[in-house]
Amino acid sequence: MKTAQDLVLLAKAHIVEISIDVVEDEIRSSDVVLDVREPDEFAVGHIQGSVNVPRGLLEFKMSLTESLVPRDLRIVIYCKNGGRSALSAKTLQEMGYLNIKALAGGFDAWAAAGKPIAKIPHPELG
Repeated sequence: MKTAQDLVLLAKAHIVEISIDVVEDEIRSSDVVLDVREPDEFAVGHIQGSVNVPRGLLEFKMSLTESLVPRDLRIVIYCKNGGRSALSAKTLQEMGYLNIKALAGGFDAWAAAGKPIAKIPHPELG
Protein backbone atom coordinates (compact mmCIF):
# COMPACT_ATOMS: atom_id res chain seq x y z
CA MET A 1 0.00 0.00 0.00
CA LYS A 2 1.39 3.43 -0.99
CA THR A 3 1.47 6.43 1.29
CA ALA A 4 1.00 10.05 0.29
CA GLN A 5 4.79 10.48 0.49
CA ASP A 6 5.27 7.48 -1.84
CA LEU A 7 2.97 9.13 -4.39
CA VAL A 8 4.85 12.43 -4.09
CA LEU A 9 8.21 10.71 -4.63
CA LEU A 10 6.82 8.86 -7.64
CA ALA A 11 5.47 12.10 -9.09
CA LYS A 12 8.79 13.89 -8.49
CA ALA A 13 10.54 11.22 -10.53
CA HIS A 14 8.47 12.26 -13.57
CA ILE A 15 8.31 16.05 -13.35
CA VAL A 16 10.72 18.96 -13.68
CA GLU A 17 11.48 20.69 -10.40
CA ILE A 18 13.27 24.03 -10.34
CA SER A 19 15.22 25.54 -7.49
CA ILE A 20 14.58 28.81 -5.73
CA ASP A 21 17.74 30.12 -7.44
CA VAL A 22 16.17 30.06 -10.91
CA VAL A 23 12.45 30.37 -10.18
CA GLU A 24 12.24 34.11 -10.77
CA ASP A 25 13.65 33.74 -14.29
CA GLU A 26 11.21 30.88 -14.93
CA ILE A 27 8.31 32.98 -13.64
CA ARG A 28 9.24 35.86 -15.96
CA SER A 29 9.21 33.54 -18.97
CA SER A 30 6.06 31.65 -17.92
CA ASP A 31 2.50 32.14 -19.14
CA VAL A 32 0.96 31.35 -15.78
CA VAL A 33 2.07 30.72 -12.20
CA LEU A 34 -0.26 28.34 -10.38
CA ASP A 35 -0.59 28.21 -6.61
CA VAL A 36 -2.29 24.90 -5.81
CA ARG A 37 -2.75 25.60 -2.10
CA GLU A 38 -6.09 26.26 -0.47
CA PRO A 39 -7.61 29.76 -0.72
CA ASP A 40 -6.90 30.57 2.94
CA GLU A 41 -3.21 29.74 2.44
CA PHE A 42 -3.13 31.88 -0.71
CA ALA A 43 -4.73 34.84 1.09
CA VAL A 44 -2.09 34.84 3.83
CA GLY A 45 0.75 35.04 1.30
CA HIS A 46 1.54 34.10 -2.29
CA ILE A 47 3.84 34.87 -5.19
CA GLN A 48 2.74 38.10 -6.88
CA GLY A 49 0.76 37.40 -10.06
CA SER A 50 0.07 33.77 -9.26
CA VAL A 51 -3.36 32.24 -9.83
CA ASN A 52 -4.92 30.20 -7.03
CA VAL A 53 -6.23 26.87 -8.32
CA PRO A 54 -6.53 24.49 -5.35
CA ARG A 55 -5.30 20.98 -6.08
CA GLY A 56 -8.77 19.55 -5.49
CA LEU A 57 -10.17 21.65 -8.35
CA LEU A 58 -7.15 21.54 -10.65
CA GLU A 59 -8.44 19.26 -13.41
CA PHE A 60 -11.77 21.10 -13.57
CA LYS A 61 -10.34 24.64 -13.53
CA MET A 62 -7.71 23.77 -16.14
CA SER A 63 -10.35 22.22 -18.40
CA LEU A 64 -13.01 24.91 -17.97
CA THR A 65 -11.01 28.15 -17.78
CA GLU A 66 -10.41 29.26 -21.36
CA SER A 67 -7.07 30.94 -20.64
CA LEU A 68 -5.75 27.76 -18.97
CA VAL A 69 -6.84 25.26 -21.63
CA PRO A 70 -3.91 25.55 -24.11
CA ARG A 71 -1.61 22.59 -23.55
CA ASP A 72 1.49 24.53 -24.61
CA LEU A 73 1.27 27.05 -21.75
CA ARG A 74 4.52 27.58 -19.87
CA ILE A 75 3.46 26.86 -16.27
CA VAL A 76 5.29 27.31 -12.98
CA ILE A 77 3.46 25.57 -10.15
CA TYR A 78 3.93 25.69 -6.39
CA CYS A 79 2.32 24.73 -3.10
CA LYS A 80 3.48 25.01 0.52
CA ASN A 81 6.52 22.74 0.40
CA GLY A 82 6.47 20.84 -2.89
CA GLY A 83 4.24 17.80 -2.37
CA ARG A 84 0.94 19.06 -3.78
CA SER A 85 2.70 20.83 -6.63
CA ALA A 86 4.52 17.62 -7.59
CA LEU A 87 1.25 15.69 -7.66
CA SER A 88 -0.39 18.54 -9.58
CA ALA A 89 2.44 18.78 -12.11
CA LYS A 90 2.17 15.03 -12.76
CA THR A 91 -1.59 15.37 -13.22
CA LEU A 92 -1.13 18.24 -15.68
CA GLN A 93 1.34 16.13 -17.66
CA GLU A 94 -1.23 13.34 -17.79
CA MET A 95 -3.75 15.90 -19.08
CA GLY A 96 -1.37 16.74 -21.93
CA TYR A 97 0.28 19.92 -20.67
CA LEU A 98 3.76 20.10 -22.14
CA ASN A 99 5.74 22.66 -20.17
CA ILE A 100 5.31 22.45 -16.41
CA LYS A 101 7.93 23.28 -13.81
CA ALA A 102 7.36 22.84 -10.07
CA LEU A 103 9.10 24.96 -7.46
CA ALA A 104 11.18 22.68 -5.24
CA GLY A 105 10.42 23.50 -1.62
CA GLY A 106 7.32 25.45 -2.60
CA PHE A 107 6.18 28.69 -1.00
CA ASP A 108 8.16 27.84 2.15
CA ALA A 109 11.38 28.00 0.09
CA TRP A 110 10.22 31.26 -1.52
CA ALA A 111 9.55 32.87 1.88
CA ALA A 112 12.75 31.50 3.44
CA ALA A 113 14.75 33.06 0.58
CA GLY A 114 13.28 36.45 1.46
CA LYS A 115 11.40 36.79 -1.84
CA PRO A 116 8.50 39.28 -1.97
CA ILE A 117 5.18 38.03 -0.66
CA ALA A 118 1.82 39.31 -1.89
CA LYS A 119 -1.19 39.19 0.41
CA ILE A 120 -4.91 39.59 0.00
CA PRO A 121 -6.16 42.22 2.46
CA HIS A 122 -8.69 41.01 4.99
CA PRO A 123 -12.07 42.60 4.02
CA GLU A 124 -12.68 43.89 7.54
CA LEU A 125 -9.18 45.33 7.90
CA GLY A 126 -8.80 46.84 4.47
